[in-house]
Amino acid sequence: MVSDTGLYLSGLTLFGSTLLTSYFFDFSLAYVIGILFQYLPIRAMGESNRWRAFGKALKADTFSLITFEVGLFGWMALVQVIWFPGGLDTANPLFWFMMQIGMTIGFMTSYPVNWWLVRAGIKHGM
Repeated sequence: MVSDTGLYLSGLTLFGSTLLTSYFFDFSLAYVIGILFQYLPIRAMGESNRWRAFGKALKADTFSLITFEVGLFGWMALVQVIWFPGGLDTANPLFWFMMQIGMTIGFMTSYPVNWWLVRAGIKHGM
């Protein structure tokens, strides 16, 4: 995933697992970037209060990202732990093919939540 090389070089692990470490840092980075991408348009569309805009960005991104990552991380866990014990190297094209499948699954798991967020007025449709 995005920050894997730096994580592996650092030697950091969560519960002795480099995969969990990668998931934690990838999720954290995606969450921060996602909130920023929600916050900036909310402010540009007229929300003058910074904290209210931040709260709206948190609401808009939290459920969306969690459901996306459930699909993506769940798939990649199957790939890295069950089907290819020891994991696939990120230099292997098969890893990136599996990642594309995982992102498609993440899209499918997050679609209903995003649909609801737009219908409820929490998130803006594009």
